[in-house]
Amino acid sequence: MRFMMTGLFAASLSGCGSFVDTDQNALAQSSAAACPTQGAALQVLGSGGPIAEKAGEEGRAGTSYLLWIDGAPRLLIDAGAGSFLRFAEAGGNIAALDAILLSHLHADHVGDLAGILNSGGFEGRTAPLTVIGPDAAPRFPGTREFLTRLLSKDSGAFAYNGGFIDGTEGKPRLEPLDIVTAQGDGAAAVLDISSEYRVTAHPVNHGVVPALGYVIELGNASVVITGDQSAASTRFMDDLTGAKPAILFAHHVINAEAGQPRGLHRTPAEIGALAAALEPQQLVLTHNMERSLSRIEGSLSAIGAAYSGPVSVASDLDCYAL
Repeated sequence: MRFMMTGLFAASLSGCGSFVDTDQNALAQSSAAACPTQGAALQVLGSGGPIAEKAGEEGRAGTSYLLWIDGAPRLLIDAGAGSFLRFAEAGGNIAALDAILLSHLHADHVGDLAGILNSGGFEGRTAPLTVIGPDAAPRFPGTREFLTRLLSKDSGAFAYNGGFIDGTEGKPRLEPLDIVTAQGDGAAAVLDISSEYRVTAHPVNHGVVPALGYVIELGNASVVITGDQSAASTRFMDDLTGAKPAILFAHHVINAEAGQPRGLHRTPAEIGALAAALEPQQLVLTHNMERSLSRIEGSLSAIGAAYSGPVSVASDLDCYAL
């Protein structure tokens, strides 16, 4: 089976990461490119996982994405460790954001949120900023409580930035929204963020961790971000079967070998099954770890058993235009 970039869709992507051609058993490397100043694009700020490592040939920040529209950053999705630097390198800023979306509250997805917000406190934004994420479970606060524990003027870890809680001290007020996840069985929630695009939060199963995936629709195009999810995310698959997004960003954390942690993430074969159901024009593997990339040929073979479309491996700062 051959994984390749073809036709009209190939021309629509900018800085598209490492495309895989299994006939040649090689990864064709491409450097990160600036996102286009016209139209919409989703940039992968962080393509790595929870371990500080060089995954593949490069270092990778924790998971984070940035939606650009006409050269302006509009949505920050996750802010994993290392994304503070990538956010700056990409030209991101808090002042222009419509909202921040959090898939779940593991450190490799929110570890740099405090730093990014702190930086944004110097930008002079006055409008409130919506922060959307999952609800609570044992040992996991909901999004509102997480922000309170982080920033409360009374008892927050970063109490000096408490102006983000009440909109004082020159900080924009954060407006948190918890989405009911029910271990992946919660109903999808259409979010009131912008009239220019539509965002839907889809609960997913990430073991006991409350978690979300996201769908962003712009005109006739859409992108799906799986977030961290296991194959028990059956409602997610059912809701999006046949959606035909332009790009499916799937989190590629484990390989298919014995000894891999189960119950939190999809295996490569399960990623392939998801892609076959959703029918994306392109599958992008991100949230990569050395344990997954070191077995990339096996992963691609397992994915290819169900999904025959083009596959690429994301690197930090790769930008995918829509």
